[in-house]
Amino acid sequence: MAAFAVFRERDFTLFLIARFFAQVAVQMMVIAVGWQVYHLTGRVLDLGLIGLSQFLPFLCLALFAGHAADVYERRVIMRLCLTAFLVCAVLLFGFARLSVASVWPIFAVLAMLGVARAFLSPATQSFVPNIVPASVLGNAIAINSSANQVATIAGPSIGGLIYALGQSSHAPNYGAQWVFGTAAALLATGVALLSLLKNRKSGRDAPAASWDQLLEGLRFIWRRKTVLGAISLDLFAVLFGGATALLPAFTKDVLHAGPEVFGCLRAAPGVGAVLMALWLTVRPVRRRVGLFMFGGVALFGVSTIIFGLTNRFWVALAALLLLGVGDMASVYTRGLLVQLETPDAIRGRVSGVNSVFIGASNELGEFESGFTAAWFGLVPAIVLGGGVTLLVALLWAGVFFPVLRRLHSFEQLKEYRADEQSAH
Repeated sequence: MAAFAVFRERDFTLFLIARFFAQVAVQMMVIAVGWQVYHLTGRVLDLGLIGLSQFLPFLCLALFAGHAADVYERRVIMRLCLTAFLVCAVLLFGFARLSVASVWPIFAVLAMLGVARAFLSPATQSFVPNIVPASVLGNAIAINSSANQVATIAGPSIGGLIYALGQSSHAPNYGAQWVFGTAAALLATGVALLSLLKNRKSGRDAPAASWDQLLEGLRFIWRRKTVLGAISLDLFAVLFGGATALLPAFTKDVLHAGPEVFGCLRAAPGVGAVLMALWLTVRPVRRRVGLFMFGGVALFGVSTIIFGLTNRFWVALAALLLLGVGDMASVYTRGLLVQLETPDAIRGRVSGVNSVFIGASNELGEFESGFTAAWFGLVPAIVLGGGVTLLVALLWAGVFFPVLRRLHSFEQLKEYRADEQSAH
């Protein structure tokens, strides 16, 4: 099948499997940490701190990480980052084994995880165009995103089930130990697979690490209004709509359920995202690209509101499923737009800045959700977040970036680029 011809590329297949294992492992670790922290403290604000402890390294290191992805071998960076993930899994396993009662050592390990993710993100985002032909780049991005979302399904589901099975024993923290031990095994496999990738000399010049070079990614994004609009839309939409961060509290306090239900709910957005990604792989969007992206964000906001207003498991599950569909529509459009617009020479630095936006929308969004839930209450915080997401979509489409709403096809990007260059 032509849509899956990209799997003929050996390095892409190895990269995809390694990244899949790493994402499953990280999702398992995060779900175990979330349940473990909320069990220790019972404070929703601490759920937000889980995200904040991972985001701050993103914010501090993104420019340096992006520059590193343009200067050094991206394959080596990815392997080092997965090795750091492995160390984090082992440390979390040790804390669970020793029944550490304080959450601060856990937050410290999550900060280390955030440092590794800060360097991993631009390296992985900029690596795909180096290992697949341009003719199948769109399919590669869709399949890569699909695999990422499958991992988002598998990680929470497997993590929740393993945690529940482990907790059924009489030993304390066995559930967390089992989760972190399995994650460590997956990460070790991922490191081994990345070691099999070919050493690729991209021919990129190695610019000196000056502030001028570090800021080139920011300047590029600022000049390209289509790129700026797309990634800032994702930032503010997901930043205020981070309902998934509150799932441990929602599961326990609203649905009165345990970690196995939490795992199912946490996996639901990934299920919806995978279904959308598979559809996009077979039938990629070629018309009304801008409206497709804004429609995805609007669906994300509406689904968040429905989720916040229900106390029924099946309604919550369906809302989270649709939330994932909308999120994937936005992620796919933004990812392809950024890759098509960015020259390879600065792709790492642009991906580094993009990682800050993604990290802010996810990890900082988790902190925002935890903070507003502690302030306004759990359900009002979720509903308010969905409403703000809808407002952001309307403002970006109608006021700030109408050029994105009028984007009919990706081929139009060349026309927009020529207009921007003539304007300068």
